[in-house]
Amino acid sequence: MFSSLRKLEKNVLAWCGYDVGNSAFATTIMAAIFPVYYSEVASLGLAPSVSTAYWAYAASASLFLSAFLSPLLGALADVQGSKKRLLALFTAIGVFSTGCMALIGPGNWLAALLLMSFGTVGFTVSIVFYDALLPTLVPASRMDMVSSQGYALGYLGGGGLLAVNFLFIAILPGTLGARLSFLSAALWWGGFTIPLLLHVEEPPVEEREISSRKALLQGALRLRCTFRDIRSYKNLFLFLVAFWFYNDGIGTIIRMAAIYGSQLGIPMNHLVGALLLTQFVAIPFSLAFGTLSSRIGGKRSILAGLYFYLCLTVTSIFISRPWHFWALAVAVGMVQGGVQAISRSFFASMIPPGRNAEFFGFYDVSSKFSGILGPAIFGIVTHLAGSSSMAIAILSYTFILGILILRKVEG
Repeated sequence: MFSSLRKLEKNVLAWCGYDVGNSAFATTIMAAIFPVYYSEVASLGLAPSVSTAYWAYAASASLFLSAFLSPLLGALADVQGSKKRLLALFTAIGVFSTGCMALIGPGNWLAALLLMSFGTVGFTVSIVFYDALLPTLVPASRMDMVSSQGYALGYLGGGGLLAVNFLFIAILPGTLGARLSFLSAALWWGGFTIPLLLHVEEPPVEEREISSRKALLQGALRLRCTFRDIRSYKNLFLFLVAFWFYNDGIGTIIRMAAIYGSQLGIPMNHLVGALLLTQFVAIPFSLAFGTLSSRIGGKRSILAGLYFYLCLTVTSIFISRPWHFWALAVAVGMVQGGVQAISRSFFASMIPPGRNAEFFGFYDVSSKFSGILGPAIFGIVTHLAGSSSMAIAILSYTFILGILILRKVEG
């Protein structure tokens, strides 16, 4: 792995480095420590099923806002040539929100949900512009491998920081370790953004430079045209629909796993340790998916991962002991990064020339809208049933529909 990374150009390595940075939010904030901190500290005074439902609703709301902003700003970035500037803006929103999480104390569940929501918007919208830099960064023949390398580095960076934060929690008294971990995630994310801003060039645009107001208007008009003609790209459209379903399942697992385990009574050290293991298992398997894709194709590689996910969803309803959670964490790590990386590059290979940010906006809209439905259903079922087991079982539909639709995509 490291020998291949040494051969990467400076701009490609800087692009991959952003995955290292924003993975701090994905691991420490979204997946591991902050959900447990919210469940055990910030939501004191709320019933467990209610606090879990509130978390799910906040996740859905933040993804709805991201879904609204992503395509419009994606089209604007294509017209104005402002991908890097918008990436910097939303990264700053995410970094600031993450840093402020260190101020959350017992019972401050509303502040915790608001900061998590703003951080999620910063994280998810910034990825629109990050992904849109890939097609002009390397030739099409290298996109699968570079995308996989970005994910692998992201898991390495996010996992490495999570390991340090795990030590903070283990050796520092009270909630100090957890609160320091939120500060470290903010600094990590912000620090690894700098090389991308310095070394990755803004992709060229055909239009002359225009005012922000006019660019936004042109972006909106272009977005309207995309809504009108996207169905003419049959394979791209079918892939987006398939992605909408299966990414719903993946995203809900990422966002709700720690709270699900906490509600089952699994201790925090087991939850964080298992999710830390997921990061390191995902590193070689993300790269392996890149190799697998070069041999059997992106579509077949994604399908293989989805069949595996379907099996995991069914078996996860039987979790009752810490070692069950550890086993599930290893299994998820085997497919999580690979499916996401190949999905990104497979979609990039189908985008019409000159419409990268705009179409990646739709790609991310598909991701965000799917993310709205999954956590919302999870929250409603948990709220009504008083338990998360039934909510986990319902997630299997996302992978079944994703598989059936993806099989119709040519490629």
